[in-house]
Amino acid sequence: MTSIAFIGLGNMGGPMAANLVKAGRKVTAFDLVEASRNQAKADGAGIADSAASAVKGAEVVVTMLPAGKHVLSVWSEILPAMAKGSLIIDCSTIDVESAKQAHALAANHGIASVDAPVSGGTGGAKAGTLTFMCGGEGKAFEAAKPVLEKMGKKIVHCGGAGAGQAAKICNNMILGVSMIAVSEAFALAEKLGLSHQALFEVASTSSGQCWSLTSYCPVPGPVPTSPANNDYKPGFASALMVKDLTLAQDAAKAAGAATPLGKHAQEIYKDFDAAGNGGVDFSGIIRHVRDLSRT
Repeated sequence: MTSIAFIGLGNMGGPMAANLVKAGRKVTAFDLVEASRNQAKADGAGIADSAASAVKGAEVVVTMLPAGKHVLSVWSEILPAMAKGSLIIDCSTIDVESAKQAHALAANHGIASVDAPVSGGTGGAKAGTLTFMCGGEGKAFEAAKPVLEKMGKKIVHCGGAGAGQAAKICNNMILGVSMIAVSEAFALAEKLGLSHQALFEVASTSSGQCWSLTSYCPVPGPVPTSPANNDYKPGFASALMVKDLTLAQDAAKAAGAATPLGKHAQEIYKDFDAAGNGGVDFSGIIRHVRDLSRT
């Protein structure tokens, strides 16, 4: 039985670790937050008193942390305690450069590594239906895949070190832009006297079809499982969308890529966040779009 250490037990990491336990894996977990540790213990994981002690004897280590600086700090702490030839997987969403630096740290310690950010939100984390976008050497990816399959339904090898982060950044830029576009269409439909259901039935089967419409519709009714039917409780918080769109803009600047819609989407979500809506699901951006129509 593969022994796994899991570092970072927040809204995403906690359910992911729980799914590894359900799959019969021995999981030793750690988080700085006591409530998160207690929940992981209730889910069947063993609890370590530090990140470094959690990884001792583990064949695979999974990290799920807020930002690149946290990943580099934690990896610097735990890599010396890991056995040569073991595997470390980072499922955080971070900048590409930090991901590459993390891979280099692992290589210096003789540890195989994969950057594997996720898509699917807290619902996907709980259901074990996440998509993992993976970067790293082919051998490391093949070793990581059986572990990731216990937490997700689609595992994609995107390329070398940092490629998983690149794919995640590009995907979420599409998501942020498309959610604003769908919200603008519904706000316009309201002004024109067109019902939400009528627009949904047309656009969901026409050229306007997209995930932001058919799976995460920003108005109540047409898609019963969307956060719009639960007062926009996340889900995927707007503050996280700001983070991802900012990562995309930083990457675009570094690469010399023009992303005017991505930049505008970042500005719109930053305004929404600054107005106190960071904890609102990102589909709640329709409220901001409506407010713009009133000014």
